[in-house]
Amino acid sequence: MDRLDHLEHLDKHLVEELAQVARETVRDELREQSRKQRRTAMLYAASGAVALYAGGALALAVGLALAVGLPGWAAALITAAILGALAYVLRGAAHPKPGHAPTPYPPMPTVPPDEVPHRRA
Repeated sequence: MDRLDHLEHLDKHLVEELAQVARETVRDELREQSRKQRRTAMLYAASGAVALYAGGALALAVGLALAVGLPGWAAALITAAILGALAYVLRGAAHPKPGHAPTPYPPMPTVPPDEVPHRRA
């Protein structure tokens, strides 16, 4: 019986050691994945910032080009209208049209359900 107790102790020790190795392996893998995701997120943020500045420069160029033949206020107003229309079109493209995408829940009924009479026991 003493021998079996010794083997039981070894089994517990082996299980604890395997669990520790598995935890460390998973932790290292998660660290590596999160490092890659952080790098990707930083690159997306940087590209967004650069695109924002590029859009500002393009808007300025359009305004200056219009200002050659128009007063400055009119060129700025036309540039703002163009940017507003572009924003509206992009917003419309981001939202699906009604009826095109299925909804994840059933539609609301137009009439309320009949009242359910209470049962008396």
